[in-house]
Amino acid sequence: MKAQPLLFALALMGLALASCTDKCEETRTFKQFTPITLTLQQVREGVRVEQAQDLRNTGKIYTKDGYLFINEIKEGIHIIDNRNPSSPQQIAFLRIPGNGDIAVRNNILYADSYMDLIAFDISDPSQPREVNRVQSIFPSGQFDGGYWSVNPQAVTLSDQRVDYVTETVKTDCETAGQWQNNCPNCLVFDAFANFSKANSAAPSTNGTAGSMARFALYDNYLYAVNQSDMQLFDIRDATRPTPSNRINLGWGIETIFPYKDKLFIGSQSGMFIYDNTNPANPVQLSTFQHARVCDPVVVSGDIAYVTLRNGTQCGGYTNQLDVVDISSLTNPRLLKSYPMQNPHGLGVDYPNVFICEGEYGLKSLDASSPLDVKQLEYLTSMNAYDVIPIDKTLLMIGRDGLYQFDYSNPAQLRQLSKIPVNRPY
Repeated sequence: MKAQPLLFALALMGLALASCTDKCEETRTFKQFTPITLTLQQVREGVRVEQAQDLRNTGKIYTKDGYLFINEIKEGIHIIDNRNPSSPQQIAFLRIPGNGDIAVRNNILYADSYMDLIAFDISDPSQPREVNRVQSIFPSGQFDGGYWSVNPQAVTLSDQRVDYVTETVKTDCETAGQWQNNCPNCLVFDAFANFSKANSAAPSTNGTAGSMARFALYDNYLYAVNQSDMQLFDIRDATRPTPSNRINLGWGIETIFPYKDKLFIGSQSGMFIYDNTNPANPVQLSTFQHARVCDPVVVSGDIAYVTLRNGTQCGGYTNQLDVVDISSLTNPRLLKSYPMQNPHGLGVDYPNVFICEGEYGLKSLDASSPLDVKQLEYLTSMNAYDVIPIDKTLLMIGRDGLYQFDYSNPAQLRQLSKIPVNRPY
C-alpha cells in the first residue's frame, strides 16, 4: 500500500514532463548563410544610379557638406540631402555591388566594390558618375559575419548571401535554447556583429566618417584597412587613386581613425598607434592591448576612447569603455574602464562622448574628467550602431533607422528627424 503514493507521484511527474515537451516553443531569429558565386564581370557591370530607395540593411555612415552617405551593406550607398537635419531628403541610390566603406574628398567619392576601389564624381550628388576604378586591389573581405574572396584563376568571387529567418518551433524543455548547435549554416541574430568626427590634420575638404570606418583620408593619401593589411592610395590626382604602399598590421583589424598626424587602428586584440608624419609610410609607435573583443576607437587631445564588446565574430566577454592616456604615444596607459552593455560605435566632441550600445540604446557621457566619466542621458528606445557628432548635430545609425539629434544640451538630446529602416523580414 505504501508504494501507491510513490507510483502516483511518478505518474504525475511523467505527465508534467510530457506537458512540458508539448508546450515548449521558441521563436528564433537568425542569420542563414547561403554560398553564392559572382563573376567579376557581374560585379563591375552592376554599378548604376537609381532612384532613392528605402533603407533596409544599413551599415556605415559618412557626411560631407550637408550630404549624408549611408551604406546599404553589399548593395550600395543612399545619398541624402541633409542641409536641413530636421527634414533630410533622400535623393538617389548609388548601386555598388559589394560596397561597405565610403570616403569623400572635394567632389570625389571613394567606395569599395568587393575587390575594386571606385572613384565617383559627385559634383551633382543626385547623379554620381564613375570616373576611375582600381581593379583587383582587395583580395578578400568580410561582411555581416561572412567572408568573401576572389578566385583570380576562375575570374569569380565567392561570397555568402545572408537571409534573416524568423520561425517558431516546438522544443522539449531540456534542450530549449540549444537549437543553434543543430544549424551549422545559421548564426544567432546579432544586429551589428560586424560592422570620426575625424579631427584630422588633412584639409577641410575631407568628409567625416563614423568610428566603424575602414577608410581614412590624410594629406595626399587614402588608407584602407582589411583584416590584416593597410593599403595606401596616392590621391594627389583625386580622380586617379594610385595604389602605393601596403602595410601588414597583423590580424583582426577592425577600424581606422586619423587624428592630427597619427593613425589609430582598432583591432580585436588592441589599439595600434601609427606615426603618420610621412603619410606615404606610416610607422607603428605602440600597441595598447586588451582581451580579444571588437574594438573601435576615437581620439581627442591626449585621450583615446576605446569600446570593447563581445559578439559572434569577436569572441570574448568584455563590454566596456576604456579611457586611455596617449600623452606618450609610445606608451599608452589605461586610466580607467567603465562597464557597458554591448558598446558598438562611439563619437567624441570633447567633453562629450556618445556611445552606441547596440540593442540597448544610446548613451551621452560627460568625459571632462577621465577618471570620473558621468552618464548624462541614456536612450533605450532604439538600436544604436554608430554615431557622428558634428556641429551640435548627432548623426546616429541604428538597426531601425537614421536618427538625428540636437546635442546642444548633451544631457537632453532633442530628436530632429528619423529615416526609418524598412526591412524585408
